[in-house]
Amino acid sequence: MPLSQTRTDLTDYGVTLLRISLGVMYLAHSIVLKLLTFGLAGTAGYFTSIGLPGWLAYLTFAAEAAGGIMLVLGIQARWVALALIPALAGAIIWAHGANGWVFTAPGGGWEYPLYLIVLSIAQALLGDGHYALSPSRSLR
Repeated sequence: MPLSQTRTDLTDYGVTLLRISLGVMYLAHSIVLKLLTFGLAGTAGYFTSIGLPGWLAYLTFAAEAAGGIMLVLGIQARWVALALIPALAGAIIWAHGANGWVFTAPGGGWEYPLYLIVLSIAQALLGDGHYALSPSRSLR
């Protein structure tokens, strides 16, 4: 196998690892945190307490869960990663922005949502990697 082909394969495997790990994080953020830890009613209550409509919690949960599954499976990963960014930007603006950088601060800081935004942008730029069920079209 030529060296350039090996580098391309390694890059594609790296992109696959990014896609799957990003999907798992979205699943954890939705299923483990919003559903199993706080409950959807509790999450909706939190949204209401910070001035957002309660129904938005359910929409956010569904988007993160569905998006996480789609990323893990490699279904239009570029576009799914981009579509999930507004929820994270909203988390920074309405929930975590005033709490400071560190996510362990009271109320949670904004570095974790920002990090997921950066990873989502990287995923959109890099593509789907190997083993994608429905690969995205290139951005070119």
